[in-house]
Amino acid sequence: MLAVGEKAPSFSGLDQKGIEKSLEAYAGKKFVVFFYPEDDTPTCTKQACNLRDNYQLLKDNGFEVIGVSPDEVAKHAKYQVKYELPFTLIADPEKKIIEAFGVWGEKNMYGKKYMGLLRTTFVIDESGTIIAVIKKPRVTEHAEQILKVSIK
Repeated sequence: MLAVGEKAPSFSGLDQKGIEKSLEAYAGKKFVVFFYPEDDTPTCTKQACNLRDNYQLLKDNGFEVIGVSPDEVAKHAKYQVKYELPFTLIADPEKKIIEAFGVWGEKNMYGKKYMGLLRTTFVIDESGTIIAVIKKPRVTEHAEQILKVSIK
């Protein structure tokens, strides 16, 4: 997994509208990349809705918001509409972005080990440097966590 002080890796993927988005599109901006396992599941939806409900506060503090999951573009499109999500969702079914950030790994649920996406958020500054990593974010307080670790 990438760490504080490292540069965010170059990435590109299709958003919920089928438009290609890349790291370069965010050059000179502060942004948050939150990795979540799956659209329209209870925990992921709580996280996305917390970011939606606090989106203007994040924007007021200079942040763009990008969600990344292994879901397909069509599933992201339905999810975005259903919950009125105002931010970009990037589809990564081949896990290229997920692996570049190092958030695919072993998980453990009820004693069963398996490989999956590790819910993680990266806060990135205007120069593309990671300034905070939030592992296992508190989904109902996620925006507050982002602001707490990024405002000094």
